[in-house]
Amino acid sequence: MLEIFYKNKGQVITTDEIGALDNLGYDDVLWIDLFSPTGEEKRAIEEFLNTNLQSRAQAEEIESSSRYSETENTIFANTNFLIPGPENYSMEAVSFILCEGIIVTIRHVPLRSFTDIQRRIMANYRLLPTGYHILVGILENRIDLDADMIELMSKEIAQYSKKVSLGGTMGEDLLLDITQLQENTMLGRENIVDKQRMISGILKSDKFPRDLFAKLDVLIKDINSLINHTNFSFERLEYLQNTVLGLINLEQNRIMKIFTFVSLLFLPPTLIASIFGMNVELPGFGNLDFLFIMLIMVAAVLIVTFIFFRKKMLN
Repeated sequence: MLEIFYKNKGQVITTDEIGALDNLGYDDVLWIDLFSPTGEEKRAIEEFLNTNLQSRAQAEEIESSSRYSETENTIFANTNFLIPGPENYSMEAVSFILCEGIIVTIRHVPLRSFTDIQRRIMANYRLLPTGYHILVGILENRIDLDADMIELMSKEIAQYSKKVSLGGTMGEDLLLDITQLQENTMLGRENIVDKQRMISGILKSDKFPRDLFAKLDVLIKDINSLINHTNFSFERLEYLQNTVLGLINLEQNRIMKIFTFVSLLFLPPTLIASIFGMNVELPGFGNLDFLFIMLIMVAAVLIVTFIFFRKKMLN
C-alpha cells in the first residue's frame, strides 16, 4: 500500500495510484508513504527516483552505516519506533529516503506520528514544504510521543514504589512486573539512543538544509534529557527490585525462625521422654512418675521459650 502526497494548484492532493507518478515531476511530489509495500510498488518508486530502496533487513541492522548513509543524490536514514502494547513494548524499523527534496518512508505498522504529520500537510503544506521538513516534523512528533511513554513508565514505577513502601504483598508476580518494567525502560532508552545516532548523522551531512539544523540541535538536547531520565528510571527499578528481594528474604527468614523455634522447642521434651522411656527401673519414683516427667518436659519448653525471647531471636 502506498500514498503519494503531491502539490497541485497551491494545495496537496493524495493518491494511492502508482500510475500517477507517470504524470508527476520531482517538483510536484512531496511525500511517498509506503505501508507494507509490495514489490511492484517498490520497483515503481525506484524507477521514479532512479535510486534503490532499502529492504526491511537493511533497515533493522544496527551498524552506524545502516542508521544513516548518503549517496551522490540520496540520503538513507533508518530508526526504530517504540510500539506500546498491553504489557510490553516492541520496536519497529522505519526507513526514510530523501531524494530530490522528496521523502519516501517505508513502514510496516500504523504510526501516530505519520498520521499527525499527514494532517498538518493537508492543512497547510507550506509549513512543511520539502521532504527534509517532513522528516524533521516526524522526528519532533515522535520524540514528543517517546517522552510521553517514558513519563508513563515513570508513573508506573512510582506506583510500584508506593506499593512496596506501604507494605503490599511481595511475591513472584510483583518481581515479574518490575522485571517487565525494566525491559520496557531498556527498550525506551534503546529507542531514544537510536534516534540520537540518526540525528547525529544528519547534522554531519552537507546535503541537509542548514536552516533545519537549529531544530535538530533542540531535538538532540531533548533526546539527551530523555536518556538521563531513562537512566534514572532504570536505577530506580534496580533499587526497587533489590528492596522487594530483601523484603521477601526477610519474610522467608521469619518463617524459618518459626520452624526452627518449633523444632528446638520439642527437643528437650523429646530427650526427656526418651530417657524416661527406657526399659529400665529408675530409682526414686513411685506412682507419680508420669506426672513428674510431664512437669520436667513443660519446664524444659518454658526454659527454651524464655531463652529465645530473652535473646530476641524471634523478632
